[in-house]
Amino acid sequence: MQKQENRHTVAFYNLENFFDTRDDPYLLDDDFTPKGFRKWNKSRFRKKVKKISKAISKIGLDDSGYPPVLLGMAEVENKGVIQKMLQSKRLRDIDYDAIHFDSPDERGIDTALIYDKKHFEVLDAETIPLMVQNTNGDRDFTRDILYVHGKLHQEEIHVFVNHWPSRREGAKETSYKRIKAAETILQKIEGIQDDHPNIIIMGDLNDDPNSESLQTLMRTGMFINPMKQLLSPFEGSANYKGKWSLFDQILLTHSFLNYEAGTHSFIKAKIFSPRFLKEWKGRYKGNPFRTFAGKKYLGGYSDHFPVYIVLDENKI
Repeated sequence: MQKQENRHTVAFYNLENFFDTRDDPYLLDDDFTPKGFRKWNKSRFRKKVKKISKAISKIGLDDSGYPPVLLGMAEVENKGVIQKMLQSKRLRDIDYDAIHFDSPDERGIDTALIYDKKHFEVLDAETIPLMVQNTNGDRDFTRDILYVHGKLHQEEIHVFVNHWPSRREGAKETSYKRIKAAETILQKIEGIQDDHPNIIIMGDLNDDPNSESLQTLMRTGMFINPMKQLLSPFEGSANYKGKWSLFDQILLTHSFLNYEAGTHSFIKAKIFSPRFLKEWKGRYKGNPFRTFAGKKYLGGYSDHFPVYIVLDENKI
């Protein structure tokens, strides 16, 4: 695929339990150890690294001829697993680096951002704690929000990488947690010293585009959500009990709709779902080819498809 110099891909991918094989005594990661429930050994880990790196290397190739310049990730255990991935055959020739912080999530799965140093310069990075309580009043130790401020080809942008609280106890019962996540991002944005900041919000939001949490963001009038048009009964980024969802989304501010020199313009949004990332046959044909189905090891990529947007760099 020929590189299109002005086209760049920004993506997000939930990697489905990207754990190493070591038992961390401070985390609930016992299942992902050689003697654990999942029998997670070095062979399975290496296979996961190989598959994930293959998927990442191909995101956006049809649109820009090059892998993502920015890729947000969810469900990574630590910086070590990210480095193994970046050192893999598929990715080692790309000038990638990673931003990762340990979060208070009890299982130890975090968000992270990898970036191509030839295209993106980090100015600042931090985690934003999500302070939510369970219905019993105890704190829900969930994933932090990763905030990265940097320059994409000299244009300043602000990136929020998210993995919002799950629906495990029910969508309605837990919706207040995801609304709080949206409000937490808006509070951070209020402190950004820029009249028209370029903001990208990406992540596994555990809500579809029409959910109240997403509407909390959209009602500000600051954002467009190009993912909204991609959700249908026949397509999404994940499939649960035969129903498609589009929890994986990328939102961006209206500033990405201009065409001034030195800026970036939004072109399109896509779900990356080539055949190799799918189940090929059986009752789950067309679904993401996942690593596990319950306790059964399948050896696939992830239970989510990546999503991405394409930006056009408006040269000076």
